[in-house]
Amino acid sequence: MRRNDREIKDINEVISIIDECDTLRLAINNEGFPYIVPLNYGYRWDGSKIELYFHSATEGMKLDLMHKDNRASFEMDQKHSLKTDASRGYCTMMYESVIGDGFITFIEDYDEKVDALQLICNHYHREGFVFSKAAVNRTVVYKLTVNEITGKRKC
Repeated sequence: MRRNDREIKDINEVISIIDECDTLRLAINNEGFPYIVPLNYGYRWDGSKIELYFHSATEGMKLDLMHKDNRASFEMDQKHSLKTDASRGYCTMMYESVIGDGFITFIEDYDEKVDALQLICNHYHREGFVFSKAAVNRTVVYKLTVNEITGKRKC
């Protein structure tokens, strides 16, 4: 990282950003060009590894690409505010962000899929939300096990 003064080194602060963001951008390989999709997500942090969970329809380009190459990168960001100083002609953006990479695996086991879908729901419904189990068998669920992760903040 070029600006070490902006790096977030405390993993608990990185997890806090993951917890507060509402969209994750997933970049997967598409024969020489990245294919980027914004996704809803859930996560699990067990103190040593981070797993990011996603769901989708049963077919589509992103699934085809992930089956061909399970490597992926991701990005999420929040707390955007524009800071300007007209007298100096200065303009910059404040933010917090997390980027990383890892490997995607598809979840086939029914109970694991239910658990993953509940993690996704819990990320957006803090008060709890019970989803219809009828959707489980017609939903693809996959996770990205994080290999590398970096947090960055400018405030």
